[in-house]
Amino acid sequence: MGIFRRPREASAVVPPAISEFWEWWAQARPTIEASLAAGPEEAAPGEATVSDEATVSDEATVPGEAIVPGEGLSADTIGELSHRVHKIHPGLQWEIGGADDRSPSLTVTGGGDPELRGLTERWARAAPAGAAAGGWTFHPARQPDPEMLSQDLVLGDHEFDLEYVRLGMRADADRARVHITAYHPDFLFVAEEQQLQVALNVLHWALGEDDVARWVGEVTIATEAPIDALPPSMLAAVVEQVAEPFAEPAWLTGEGRTPRGHPARLGARFPLHRQDYPLCDLHVAITVPYANSNPDRLPVEPSAGALRAFEKKLTKLGDRAVLAVQETGDGLRVFHLYADPDSGVISELDQLAAGWPEGKAKVASTSDPGWKALAPYQP
Repeated sequence: MGIFRRPREASAVVPPAISEFWEWWAQARPTIEASLAAGPEEAAPGEATVSDEATVSDEATVPGEAIVPGEGLSADTIGELSHRVHKIHPGLQWEIGGADDRSPSLTVTGGGDPELRGLTERWARAAPAGAAAGGWTFHPARQPDPEMLSQDLVLGDHEFDLEYVRLGMRADADRARVHITAYHPDFLFVAEEQQLQVALNVLHWALGEDDVARWVGEVTIATEAPIDALPPSMLAAVVEQVAEPFAEPAWLTGEGRTPRGHPARLGARFPLHRQDYPLCDLHVAITVPYANSNPDRLPVEPSAGALRAFEKKLTKLGDRAVLAVQETGDGLRVFHLYADPDSGVISELDQLAAGWPEGKAKVASTSDPGWKALAPYQP
């Protein structure tokens, strides 16, 4: 086990492009609404389409892109909307939804990239609310849309009747995941990219993008129906059963060795989902020395009690910071947290560390929006 330190880094700043987007949106919304009211010219009722002309979103041919209404937008409007979204970050995608009697919605998504989840959250939280929203809703990730599961999905020159999709679902309680095997009879006739695109669209419509990231594990494709396969509409119920034991935070514990060869102890919160703390882009490591230890250099009383009290304070920071991992050994305990860099919580952590009575505690932070530092601690 290695106790690692991070250099301190400045707080993230919400890009000015987000403010610029909403200023533009206020002016452009009437034109967009008029275009949508005119309706699509080519798409048949009950069909979800993908084309190479990006008429439903800015990345219509990207695998995994959810397909939604919006074909009435002009090429100029699509281009300008894409330009405004990509000024926030070139990796972002947008979709407009709200067919039939549903209120219109605009989704800006990172396409499942955890490094972009905080950015889309900041975009959504800056959106107009109340009367200023004009009846629109704004989402930082694709929302579940079970109605789409009974539609036809057109990818290129192939039309998939989604009523024939079946999912093999294998619950993995140790990893708090549901592994998926996706089947459609037409998978025999299309390329792997199209197979995967169908599967990911179906998963997003069944669960929503955030819950797919939270609970879905491996996704594989089958050209023969899996045994005991179920329709996608059942996926939410299976996920609910897997998620139920983790309604309250739990900790996994383990033992190892420090770089000096002494015993070490590890605790990791599990499961811990990036989507539950979307603004926490900053990895913070608080290194706390303890004065009282046994011959293995692990803490004993009164240091053990003081460390527990310190940890308790770290767990009361709300959604501004979450304690993810703690490593103990060689006279040090390192608390690893993820924090919202714009919440002011870093100064509180500095003050908390400064009050530690058993030596000089250190606080180091670095930007890690993808939570990559947690990867070694996940089962």
